[in-house]
Amino acid sequence: MAICLNTKSALILYQELLNSEYFVDKSAMIEHISKRIRTNTKYVCITKPRRFGKTSVLNMLGAYYGKAYDAADLFEGSAISKCASYTDHLNQYNVISLCLNEIPLDWSRYEDYIAQFNNAIIHDVKESYPALKDQTFEKASDALAATGDSFIFLIDEWDYIFSHELYPEYQGAFLEFLRNLLKDKSYVALVYMTGVLPIKKYSTGSALNMFKEYTMLKDPFFEECFGFTENEVQMLCAKQSVLTMDEIREWYNGYQTRDGQRLYNPRSVVCALEDQTCQSYWTRTGKMDEVLFFLKYNIGEVRDDVVKMVNGSSVWIDIEREFSAGQAQLSNRKDIYSAMVIYGLLSYSDGELRIPNKELMIEFQNALEDDDFGYIAELVRNSGAVLEATLHQKGEIVASYLHNIHNSELPILKYNDENSLSCVVTLAYLSARNKYKVEREEKSGKGYVDFIFYPRRRNLPGIILELKADSTPETALAQIRDKEYCEKLKKENVTQILAVGINYDSKAKEHQCLIEPL
Repeated sequence: MAICLNTKSALILYQELLNSEYFVDKSAMIEHISKRIRTNTKYVCITKPRRFGKTSVLNMLGAYYGKAYDAADLFEGSAISKCASYTDHLNQYNVISLCLNEIPLDWSRYEDYIAQFNNAIIHDVKESYPALKDQTFEKASDALAATGDSFIFLIDEWDYIFSHELYPEYQGAFLEFLRNLLKDKSYVALVYMTGVLPIKKYSTGSALNMFKEYTMLKDPFFEECFGFTENEVQMLCAKQSVLTMDEIREWYNGYQTRDGQRLYNPRSVVCALEDQTCQSYWTRTGKMDEVLFFLKYNIGEVRDDVVKMVNGSSVWIDIEREFSAGQAQLSNRKDIYSAMVIYGLLSYSDGELRIPNKELMIEFQNALEDDDFGYIAELVRNSGAVLEATLHQKGEIVASYLHNIHNSELPILKYNDENSLSCVVTLAYLSARNKYKVEREEKSGKGYVDFIFYPRRRNLPGIILELKADSTPETALAQIRDKEYCEKLKKENVTQILAVGINYDSKAKEHQCLIEPL
């Protein structure tokens, strides 16, 4: 029985994907991949975050190219079936599929790890080529060369031993195994390889320098293939009537292509539609997906930026290099942000860095409570008391908390303006997001409200919060009433509403807060 050569696993897995209710056809990319077969661009490495569809695309390619079966029925009516070259490549190739996250039962020995792949290829070659059955091969590359045929390699999670810090003393030997198997071999028709870590980080020498890599920072060809476009999400959203497009957009949008098209986190969109609820589906699968892993380095520099981004603002920075992802030590904020963009934790476009969506915003908000953030963590952990004081209409207590936050060591909070004050309010009410949906600068009534708190529980009042600088809290409350800011909450059938007016006096360096029911 075949282990990795011309197996039916990709066909079966892609069939299961097709059977899914919320399937999106990404087969148009096959035409671009096919053009690379037997050319000097035949080495392709896709470096994208987890949950962005890399394995699904890899199974699609296996189902399309593999010669062990007839997959015409699977691709009938698909985007690739409408291309002129469709039948030229359909089920025409020997395909070797390797998933490098398979660890032997006794995982402690690198020799056992690499031997399972080497021996599997040799085994399958002998099974498929009877004339070679009695020959002895130590290396898979020798067995493949002896066939006289060409092969397409589909390699998933090439970086597994790096991301999971396995066999550190043998990682160089692992790269040499891949080089010997793939580089400058006449039997290689195409190599399509996926991972999370940038291959550039590990191929500064010549081991894997033949690969053309496509990342979240640099991808001129395949960016729409990993992530759902706006039209694709609208198509999926129309299959149900519980979640609105606006809800999906708020939670899972935030990435974009070079020409400005929106991209959504595909797994999270599908999970939300299946569960009929928007929530965080962010899966922490090792330190590469841990926000804090990056934020604990250069905490003094990145802390201010994180507060800005949690407040909904963007950070301007020029990120050029992408291979800092995967480094044990990140030397500066550019390296930190480069790594976070590579892993999908932040979005980056035209020099602008943002927290992409609500799903990731939750991760960053939770991260602020970690001890690595020092005084800020203490402030955030105290934010529950600020909400309680607000609900009990104790404006003087709210003002004292705001004063403490504004006088913290954060440089961003030293500016005497409403933007700085909004950052203070964001930190003060961070824990309120567990009980409220908090919106900033939202249109309501006759203007735009600084903050609206939509209650997630019926027994909680809605909150309208208006900020002023060098004015009075009474003026803020009057604006809430005069401009009818409560209209949005009333449309949500919120009957109890609190108006919160906050002012910062830059001369006295004091806060005033008044809270009244509407």
